[in-house]
Amino acid sequence: MMGATVLSMKQVSYAYAGRSAALKQVDWEITAGQFHCLLGRSGCGKTTLLKLAAGLLQPSSGQVMRQGVAALQPGNSTGFVFQSPTLLAWRTVLDNVLLPIALHNKPRPQDIRLAMDLLARMGLAQHSADYPRQLSGGQQSRVAIARALITQPAVLLMDEPFAALDAITREELQDLLQAVCRAQKTSVFFVTHDISEAVYLADRVAVMAQGSICCDLAIDLPRPRQQSLRYSPEFNRLCAELRQAMDAVTV
Repeated sequence: MMGATVLSMKQVSYAYAGRSAALKQVDWEITAGQFHCLLGRSGCGKTTLLKLAAGLLQPSSGQVMRQGVAALQPGNSTGFVFQSPTLLAWRTVLDNVLLPIALHNKPRPQDIRLAMDLLARMGLAQHSADYPRQLSGGQQSRVAIARALITQPAVLLMDEPFAALDAITREELQDLLQAVCRAQKTSVFFVTHDISEAVYLADRVAVMAQGSICCDLAIDLPRPRQQSLRYSPEFNRLCAELRQAMDAVTV
């Protein structure tokens, strides 16, 4: 349901053993159907926060809730896309997409149909029987997104998934990601260090520095977004505002 809270963090702190706090009293909330970006420099705590949202880590203090339930472990309510595609080399593209289901049950005919539908949306239906080594980097990233969506999660967590791709492929995947997630009404929590990427993708951007959120900016740009938007005065004003927020804090 649009408008409901799918992920909330209240006073969340986290410290790795023997180290200073990686996160300090973070408050954040993601609404159903929205695209949120977490923007910050390397080492500021972005990935740690994403792992807490996924249930891969537990907070030292505070509370992480997914659809009103404590995020104590990974579950089907979230999908995770890592910095690299992490596909299994010995499984076909179709079997890689079905992996989250196959780990627990034998995929049903409807699961296979959904996987093929996702691959079709990604422009990869003709590659369903191929292996990862036969795909380009951009194609592998598309498979990783389809795999994360196969359980039809309420929220998709993404950790700089396009950082290693060339600029044109990255922009193509940004457009594809937005279209697929809007069609499925999937909320997205997307980590990036790229200001332009954050403004182009997000309904809302949080800037993180030294383990805390120092800026929260609504991105009121029309959807569906088109690449020409990057050259508009409002787009560049928002980029400048976020850059100023990042420059105002030290690493």
